[in-house]
Amino acid sequence: MTQLESSAAPLDPALEREVAEMIVSALNLEVSPEAIASEAPLFGDEGLGLDSIDILEVALVISKRYGFQLKADSEDNFHIFSSLRSLAQHIATHRTK
Repeated sequence: MTQLESSAAPLDPALEREVAEMIVSALNLEVSPEAIASEAPLFGDEGLGLDSIDILEVALVISKRYGFQLKADSEDNFHIFSSLRSLAQHIATHRTK
């Protein structure tokens, strides 16, 4: 069982919107936070289309804002960054701030 499967906090819809706003702000995207669909992919050719550098920038902002580190070599990263909802769920579960 991975860390993601072992514990899940209830997801606050406001946190999902906050994370969308953080992504748009951190990456200076030309899209509104409301335009980011909860289940759309964050990286790759579909969805938001972020690349590995974008993900690193987002991870840095998350560590500063929410008080925990995302490890570059974590086997869970693919799932964590698969969508806005999965990223917000991970933050809700692991935040210290």
